[in-house]
Amino acid sequence: MSDTTLCPACGATNQCGLADPRTAARGCWCFEVSIDPAVLEALPAELRDKACLCPRCAQVDEQLKAAQPPAIR
Repeated sequence: MSDTTLCPACGATNQCGLADPRTAARGCWCFEVSIDPAVLEALPAELRDKACLCPRCAQVDEQLKAAQPPAIR
């Protein structure tokens, strides 16, 4: 059984909200971004659909930054 809290591509924490029972009701960061299908297809078949990629491996860091509210100064 694989650890659903780890990125299948790099092994880092994937920050998946669904993998943590404390945050599962809020969903996952990946619901708010568009992941290029080529990124997912690059994963070996045995690693697909097992756990979320981390934002870095999903190549969505910029999308996540743009979705964050501006900092209060």
